[in-house]
Amino acid sequence: MYAVSDSDAYPSERETVQRLAPQPRTIAETGLSDQLLVDLLCKHLHEGGALDMARLVDRLALPGTVLEEVLGLLRKDGRIEVLGQHNGQALRYSLTERGRNAARDALDRGGYIGAAPFPVSTYRSLVKLQTVHHARIDAEKMRAAYSGVVLAGELLDQLGVAVNSGRAIMIYGPAGTGKTYISGRLIRLFSEAIWVPHAIAVNDAVVEIYDPQIHQRLDEPGQNNLLLNEGIDRRLLCCMRPLVACGGELSMEQLDVRYDPLSRRFLAPLQLKASNGLFIIDDLGRQRMPPAELFNRWIVPMEEKRDFLNLGGGRQCVLPFDLILVFSTNLNPLELADEAFLRRIGYKLRFSYLKHSEYQGIWRQESERLGIGFDPQLLRYVLRELYEAEGMPLVPCHPRDLLGMALDRQRYVGASGPLTPTDLHWAWQNYFVQLDYLE
Repeated sequence: MYAVSDSDAYPSERETVQRLAPQPRTIAETGLSDQLLVDLLCKHLHEGGALDMARLVDRLALPGTVLEEVLGLLRKDGRIEVLGQHNGQALRYSLTERGRNAARDALDRGGYIGAAPFPVSTYRSLVKLQTVHHARIDAEKMRAAYSGVVLAGELLDQLGVAVNSGRAIMIYGPAGTGKTYISGRLIRLFSEAIWVPHAIAVNDAVVEIYDPQIHQRLDEPGQNNLLLNEGIDRRLLCCMRPLVACGGELSMEQLDVRYDPLSRRFLAPLQLKASNGLFIIDDLGRQRMPPAELFNRWIVPMEEKRDFLNLGGGRQCVLPFDLILVFSTNLNPLELADEAFLRRIGYKLRFSYLKHSEYQGIWRQESERLGIGFDPQLLRYVLRELYEAEGMPLVPCHPRDLLGMALDRQRYVGASGPLTPTDLHWAWQNYFVQLDYLE
């Protein structure tokens, strides 16, 4: 890993990764079996038709010297033929009838067609090398990451210490108090780039890890990119540290290797995709499974810093559990888990309602963001005539929502100019559930 904005730190980090994962020159140096590479190359030729060396290099993310060795095995076995140059193109390779039969057999065993996988043994070392817990977080970094955010200094410091500890964190408190937003912003504390494999090979199983919805690449696909120029294994992609966030849609199946019988592919669990990054489980207690079942899934990884993944058929794989795990809930933690489990979560941080000064700061920010200017008289009306009159607590999300709804009304009626108390009262009436009809 290296700091994206810190060129002084980059060379040593680059050299460390290059020593661990240099570009392979032979099949043996890939850490993969002959059979796996032969099957994968056959599948690419079956899908792509006649391909030249440049396209094979791009597809499999392996140097030409390795692919020449694999092609030699296929030629010797009569599974490919070499097509001559055509219109100035390079030599192309195509499957014979025997090769097509071999490709179909390989597809029946596994549907993965992509870059050559990275060996799981080296991947374990890579995850440890890039650990998210190497970074030291201090008060200055926390304030920089949360610049412009209205957050009590004491709570900000508690959060910083929790992140530094390397232990799991539970954030709890009433709905709308900013738990999701604040926890998601933690990823700003980590500006380093890391290397993520397209997939890893666990014996005969290829488990896909890279997910474009999660991993933000820092190099351009299809070019002589950073990794190629540095001699780092091209099976690795240069990415920002990942942020994975899930809520009530989370299921237990997503926390183990999933095998799709239709595509015959192995897909990595969410926590593996979040390796060396941040994993947030939001809306804790609202998942489909009982909270105790979800918590039990995390006991061993949290304590031993390793995760046991099941690949089916009695096969298991042990991988480092290297991430910042954050639980977030608006339910009472004591109703979700027993004290024994809660002790395993190092830090429990309570998010509560705002003070007047904090609410004013957020109201001012939202007013400026919406381009309507800060009106202290209007805010005074909202606080006294609406909040105090109805005994409503001050919640961080309210200024954004109330101001937005007031502007919606103003646009609807064709009005212009500053917002009025009438606009805000209308927004208030439509934002909160009115129970007058029950009286």
